[in-house]
Amino acid sequence: MGLFDIFSRKKADNLIGSMDKLLGIVDHSLLVFRDGVKNYLYRDESGFIENLTSMASLETEAGAIIREIESTLYSRGYLIRSRGDIMRLLERFDHIISIISVDLVQFEIETPKVPDELRREFVKLSELASLAVESTIPGAKAYFTQPGDVAETTDRVYFYEKEAVKLSQSIKRTVFHNMVNDLKLSEKFHLRYFALHIEDLAKAAVKVAEQLSVMAIKRSL
Repeated sequence: MGLFDIFSRKKADNLIGSMDKLLGIVDHSLLVFRDGVKNYLYRDESGFIENLTSMASLETEAGAIIREIESTLYSRGYLIRSRGDIMRLLERFDHIISIISVDLVQFEIETPKVPDELRREFVKLSELASLAVESTIPGAKAYFTQPGDVAETTDRVYFYEKEAVKLSQSIKRTVFHNMVNDLKLSEKFHLRYFALHIEDLAKAAVKVAEQLSVMAIKRSL
């Protein structure tokens, strides 16, 4: 019996249902992230605090679902062939949620000074990084139901990741080349740090896409 048949069985419904819940949390976290970055940049303090609270709850909920999925993987003998791959996929999504949470918390702790002329760029960077992650969600769902469709969903991930990297580099270039007298060196390093960490979210999405591609190939064998 192939993996496609295994995932078609009713006994796999709990696993697929739990994965759907986790992916829903990832999607919700991206909305909170984009909103949080925008609220911070445009000084909506109450909105930003609400974003932090929401993200903390989502991270806790995601952890519980991941443990539930892990329990299912280890208690179902028919999933032994795919257990390792699904565990690695879980780790990559868990890492994404962690990046989102840490980035928002770091904005709150370090309160970087973002010049008005760079607000739009940082908002756009957060949107591109979020879109890279968002594009992994259909692929993750397809793996369990239509593995042949996984490849079609990963191209968007790479596109948005490249756009995020280009914009991040543009922001850093502007900070160091065009704002020579406007910012202290420490402030420039601070902005580079935050651009880099938002960019890391897009790179984490590529790790998910790579894992999904490997998993899809294995299911086709």
